[in-house]
Amino acid sequence: MFLNILRRELRIAFRKGSEIINPLWFFLIVITLFPLSIGPDPQMLARIAPGIVWVSALLACLLSLERLFRDDYLDGSLEQMMLMPTPLPLIVLGKVCAHWMITGVPLLILSPLIALLLSFDIATWKAVALTLLLGTPTLSFIGAIGVALTVGLRRGGVLLSLLVLPLYIPVLIFATSAIDAASMSMPIDGYLAILGAMLAGTATLAPFAISAALRVSVN
Repeated sequence: MFLNILRRELRIAFRKGSEIINPLWFFLIVITLFPLSIGPDPQMLARIAPGIVWVSALLACLLSLERLFRDDYLDGSLEQMMLMPTPLPLIVLGKVCAHWMITGVPLLILSPLIALLLSFDIATWKAVALTLLLGTPTLSFIGAIGVALTVGLRRGGVLLSLLVLPLYIPVLIFATSAIDAASMSMPIDGYLAILGAMLAGTATLAPFAISAALRVSVN
């Protein structure tokens, strides 16, 4: 059932196209505008680049979150999923993994271009790729909890941002700190371990929290 849900979500996303292109396009625009606005000075870019990368990734993820359960709620398929004999956390896990594959994996693929635009060296680029690999799934799991709480609201986008953004701050802090440390040739294993622990915790607990939130919102 997990694989069926994953394939279903990916087929829907590729059929629409905009769900993949819009967050990716937004991410690229933000990354491109910063070097154009502050100039090509490598030292200045190196100083602010970690924040640029992760604020852009955070906003791109947030841009695509609202549709995670909204379409299924509107057409009634979400209620059908909740009535299936398959455990709801397993269904939710498939939907969140599909969301990460649609939004997080393209950011990983674009990481060499990001390194070129922001004048990263090889070590800093590796740190960017590793933090995106560990951090973006955590953003999807945390964001899905907020989406589940606001899925029944007509205009829940603002409330979703208020709920989710404070929870994103720890990921933002440790990810940017890892990139900053890599740019200064310092070890980043500790930062990556914390990001990995956040991912393990959210991947384990978030599906149950999302399922409970969906039952409250739909009922």
